[in-house]
Amino acid sequence: MIKSFQNIFKVEDLRKKIFWTAFLLIIYRLGGHIPLPGINAVALSRFFQAQQSGILGLFDMFAGGNLGRATVFALGIMPYITASIIFQLLAAVVPSLQKLQKEGEEGRRKITQYTRYTTVGLAIFQAFSIAIYLRAQSIDGLPLVNFPGFLFMTTTIISLTVGTVFVMWLGERITEVGIGNGISLIIMVGIVASFPMDFARTFLLLRTGVINMFTIVILLLLMVFITAAVVMITQGQRRIPVQYAKRVVGRKVYGGQSTHLPLNVNSAGIIPIIFAQSIMMFPQTIAQFFQNSTSASILAIFSAWMQPGEILYNVIYVILIVFFAYFYTSVVINPNDLADNMKKYGGFIPGYRPGRKTAEYIDFVVSRITLPGSVFFAFVAVLPMILIQKFNLPFYFGGTSILIVVGVILDTMRQVEAQLMMRHYEGFLSKGKIRGRR
Repeated sequence: MIKSFQNIFKVEDLRKKIFWTAFLLIIYRLGGHIPLPGINAVALSRFFQAQQSGILGLFDMFAGGNLGRATVFALGIMPYITASIIFQLLAAVVPSLQKLQKEGEEGRRKITQYTRYTTVGLAIFQAFSIAIYLRAQSIDGLPLVNFPGFLFMTTTIISLTVGTVFVMWLGERITEVGIGNGISLIIMVGIVASFPMDFARTFLLLRTGVINMFTIVILLLLMVFITAAVVMITQGQRRIPVQYAKRVVGRKVYGGQSTHLPLNVNSAGIIPIIFAQSIMMFPQTIAQFFQNSTSASILAIFSAWMQPGEILYNVIYVILIVFFAYFYTSVVINPNDLADNMKKYGGFIPGYRPGRKTAEYIDFVVSRITLPGSVFFAFVAVLPMILIQKFNLPFYFGGTSILIVVGVILDTMRQVEAQLMMRHYEGFLSKGKIRGRR
């Protein structure tokens, strides 16, 4: 492993990519400390401490904590992610977008341009919503905005929108001149930045005697086990054997070889968890808007049932994750397209006729392997809530954050390993290779 890291810096091109990636990520972290004008920082900090279990806490995680500090990067990369998901879903049902996808690089460039325009529109709308929400909030008599007025609204909308566009540009530049996926790396850096505070909070509980050393050892072993399990499931594949018939073109013979069709156990990634978590946070957020209404008591009871860690919350949360896993997998994997492409190039699955029978078999396999992957990811998502709420254990190393961090690290290591192998250096593993995610 040490030799592999040494080999990274022997390759000049790879070394430049890593330095560019580090430099742009440092700029992102520095920009995350530029505050918005007119915000009461003390009141905002106390307000977000009380909102960590709401949808704002989820949004703040993806923004790298910038929303809780009210910086110019408060929206983070979420508008771009939302726009990307929208176009990915639309591409499955809108014929014009499907046609663009099949046009190759030029079509993808147009879809990327549409995604950027949509990102700006979403950023303006979300910035306006956040500005309205912040200036209407207070905690213990302290308003979050010192001078709520037209000037605050204008500067907040412009600052947040420009900050989102700049973060989007940073992510695209990392992808172009750096190593790894820039958008994913920006999200990961924001999540990893909160880990030191979580560890410090845990060891503070150890020093004050709230937990003992045995609990710390159990938590560390649990962290190692969950990380290893997430890596195994993320890398897990079901390989369907594919045989290509021989074709004679002129004097050359093509085909005749055996290969496989790799289907990931978790083809949807963390998208199902993001969708499910957003939906689950809405009841609590809506209840906060009607605290002074006549229906406040009914909403309070319902909100108590839907608190993270409660039985009803966990059951509905798991069901939503499994549902969205199947839904999103059906979007990113089209058995009919796979079967048609296989048939076009003379490929077939042994024992199944090309065309409809092949598509049915692929759909059968995808349906079977999606269930264990989605159930496991649902388990990882609810485990921290159960340990924190029910057993009062400071287990912050889990949930959506660990799934994102592990997935991004695996993708980045795969790209670095590919660069090393191209230049005849050994990768990170002496046997096998790091498999890419869909």
